[in-house]
Amino acid sequence: MPDKPVIFKQNRKPFMNEARLHFKIADLLNLNSKDVTATVNLLDEGGTIPFISRYRKELTGSLDEVQIMQIRDEIERLRQLEQRRESILKSIESQNKLSPELKEQILAADTLSKLEDLYLPFKPRRRTKATIAREKGLEPLAQFILEQKSNGIQEEAEKFISLEKEVPTAEEALQGARDIISEMVSENPIVRETMRDLFKKTAIIKSKLIKGKEEAGEKFEDYFEWEEKLMNCPSHRLLAMRRGEKEDILMLDIVVDNEEAIGLIERIILTSRGEAANQIKEAIADGYKRLLHPGIEAEMRILTKHQAEEKAIVVFADNLRELLLAPPLGQKAILGLDPGFRSGCKVVALNKEGKLLEETVIYPHEPQRKTAEAEMVVLAFCQKHNIEAIAIGNGTASRETEQFVRNIDILPKEISVIVVSEAGASVYSASEVAREEFGEYDLTVRGAVSIGRRLADPLSELVKIDPKAIGVGQYQHDVDQTHLKNKLDEVVGSCVNSVGVELNTASKQLLSYVSGIGPSLAQNIIDYRNEKGAFKSRKSLMEVPRMGEKVFEQCAGFLRIRNGIHPLDKSSVHPESYHIVEKMASDLNCSIEDLVGDKDLRKKIQPTNYVTEIVGLPTLKDILLELEKPGRDPRKSFEAFSFDENVHEIKHLREGMRLPGIVTNVTNFGAFVDIGVHQDGLVHISQLADEFVDDPNKIVKVGQQVWVNVTEVDAKRKRIALSMKGETQHVKASKPKAVVKEDQYDPNDINSALAALKNKFKK
Repeated sequence: MPDKPVIFKQNRKPFMNEARLHFKIADLLNLNSKDVTATVNLLDEGGTIPFISRYRKELTGSLDEVQIMQIRDEIERLRQLEQRRESILKSIESQNKLSPELKEQILAADTLSKLEDLYLPFKPRRRTKATIAREKGLEPLAQFILEQKSNGIQEEAEKFISLEKEVPTAEEALQGARDIISEMVSENPIVRETMRDLFKKTAIIKSKLIKGKEEAGEKFEDYFEWEEKLMNCPSHRLLAMRRGEKEDILMLDIVVDNEEAIGLIERIILTSRGEAANQIKEAIADGYKRLLHPGIEAEMRILTKHQAEEKAIVVFADNLRELLLAPPLGQKAILGLDPGFRSGCKVVALNKEGKLLEETVIYPHEPQRKTAEAEMVVLAFCQKHNIEAIAIGNGTASRETEQFVRNIDILPKEISVIVVSEAGASVYSASEVAREEFGEYDLTVRGAVSIGRRLADPLSELVKIDPKAIGVGQYQHDVDQTHLKNKLDEVVGSCVNSVGVELNTASKQLLSYVSGIGPSLAQNIIDYRNEKGAFKSRKSLMEVPRMGEKVFEQCAGFLRIRNGIHPLDKSSVHPESYHIVEKMASDLNCSIEDLVGDKDLRKKIQPTNYVTEIVGLPTLKDILLELEKPGRDPRKSFEAFSFDENVHEIKHLREGMRLPGIVTNVTNFGAFVDIGVHQDGLVHISQLADEFVDDPNKIVKVGQQVWVNVTEVDAKRKRIALSMKGETQHVKASKPKAVVKEDQYDPNDINSALAALKNKFKK
C-alpha cells in the first residue's frame, strides 16, 4: 500500500528547455506534443494517473493510463538527465576546464552514459597508475607519443629520467606514459561508445559451475555449463544465472573477441606507424584488459540486469492485474473453508457484506475423522445462514475437503462449491490489518475469512495483502524491491480506481488506493464514517478532516454511494459534471432518474449541445455511457469451476490425460496451471498453442480457465509437463444460484440432527 498519495510535483524541477523535453517525449512515444505538455502540467499540479486518464480527456487527447505513465516516466528521466547535465557543467567549470567545444558536446549528449563519458576525465578519482605517472611529470611524454609525429621516442623518454621523481630509466618513463595513455584511451567517449556497441552486438554470457557445488546447486543444473548471446538471453534465464552467482554456485563471465575489440580501438586512436604507434598499441592492450573491458562489462551487467528486472516486473504487474480484476461472485452468503488434516478444517459463515457470523472446526479427514459430525456442521451452517456458495482454499487437503463437501448427498445443488486460491491468506492472517479486523480470533479463522471474502470480491480482499505475497510473477526477490513495490502499488491503484469503491463499506486498505487519498486520509474517512454514520452524498466528503478541494477533485469520481442523496453519487460521473446531466434532464423535462431508467430518453440527447470550453465530446460520451448503467462493474461475470473429480494427487496423473485447470502464474517461459493435485503443472511457451508464441501473455492470463493435456509426470521431482496444443480453451461451468431457506434444527444430538437436516434439505 502506498505510504502517501503520489504527488508528482514533489520531484518537479523547472528547466529552461522544458518545452524541448516535451517535444522529445512526443517524438519518442509518437504522441502530440500539445497532449504531452498538458499531461505533464496536470502531473506537476498533483494530478493522479487514474484521474487524468478518466476525467481530463479533453486536455490530454484521451491518452490512456499506459501512455500517461510513459510520459511521467520519460519526463522524470529527462529531468534527471538535465539535472545531471547542469551538475557536470558546474563541476568542470569550477575546475576551469570547460572549453566551448566540451560544453557543446555536453549540451548535445542525449543519454546519461554519454554525459558520464564526457565527465569521466574530470571526475574526482582514486589514485591510479596514471595519476602516479602524472605526479612524476610524465604527461608531456604521453602527449608527445599520442601526437604520433616522431620516431624519436627513446630519446624523448630519456629527458624525463629523474631520480628525484623516481624515474630512474627511460623505460620507466615510457611505462608511466603508457599508463597515462591507457587511462586516456579508456576514457575516450568514442572508444567507450564503440565498445558498448561491440558488447551489445557480440558479447557472450557464460555460466559455469563452481567446483564442488554440484549438490548444493542442483536447481541450477541447467546452467552448469551454459553460454549464449548476452542481449538475446531471456530475462528469466539471466535472473536465474545471476541468482546462482549470488549464491556462489555459478561463475558468470561476459566475453567478446578481445582481438576484435583491440583492433577497433586501434583504428580510432592510431594515425601512424612506427615507434609511437607501438607504444600506443601496448598502452591500448593494457588499458583494454585492465580498465576498459572490466568497466564496460560492469555496465553491461547493470544494463542487462535492469532490462531483465523490467521484464520480470512487467510480468508480475500483468499477472497481479489479472488476479485483482478476477470476476467477483458478488454479494452472497458464503461458507469459507480453510482445509487441513491434523488440525481440521476451519469453517466460517459470512453474510452478504462479508461479515463474520459464526466459526467452528470440523474433522472430515484422518487422523481425527468425524465425517458425520462434519457433514452436520456444514449442513447446519448452510441452513442457518442461508449459504449460497462454499469457498475452499486450495492448500493442503483442498481436494480431499472439496470431495468431502461434494459427497454430502443432500447438500442443495444450488450451493456452488468453489476452490479458491489461498495465496497470501496466511500472510494476511498474521498481519496488522487482520488483527485490527479480527483481534479476538486466531490465525485460522482470519485465513478462512480471507478465503471466503476473496471469492465474493477478490479485489477488496487482496488489497489487504502485500502484492509480493500473492504468488504471481518470476524471480521477484531478485529485482529492485523499491521499483517492484512502486510498480505493484501502481497496478493495485489502477485496478481499484477502474472498478470504483463503495464509500460506506470500503476498508481502510481499499480506500487508501483511491486516487489522491492514501492511508492517513483513508483512516480519517473511516473515523468520520464511524462517528457520523454512512455518507449520504459525495459532497459530505468535504467535511472529513484534511479533505481539501484538490484531493476531493482527484478522488470523488472513484467513490460510490449506493443509496446517496444525488442519483449520480452511485455512478462514475464526476461531481464537477453533475450540472451537465441536470441540464440534459431539464432540457428533456424529466428527472435524472428518468434519464437513467429510460433508454429512449437518452437517445434524444445531442452531446454536441453540451460541449463547452472545458467539457468536450470524450467526457460527454463517458457520461452517456455511465447513464446506461450507473456504477457498472468492468470485471467479467463470475463462472464457477471444478477440477476433474478423479484426479486429486500427482499419482493419479497419466500421460495423455485431458484435464481442466486454472492458470495460476504466467512467466516469460510459459504458464503454470493448477489441475487440482497440489502441484502446478508447467505449459512451456512452446506448448501454449499450435502456432509460434513469442509472449505467453498473448495466449493466457492468470485466473483463466483452460484445458490441458498431460505430457510428462515426474512424481519424484514433483514436476508436471502440460500442453495446450490443439485445445479449444473454454471451460464450461454452471453459475451459482440462490439457496432455499430451511427450517430450524436441534444440534444437541448429532445423529438425529443430521438425519433431520437431510430430510429437510430433501424437501
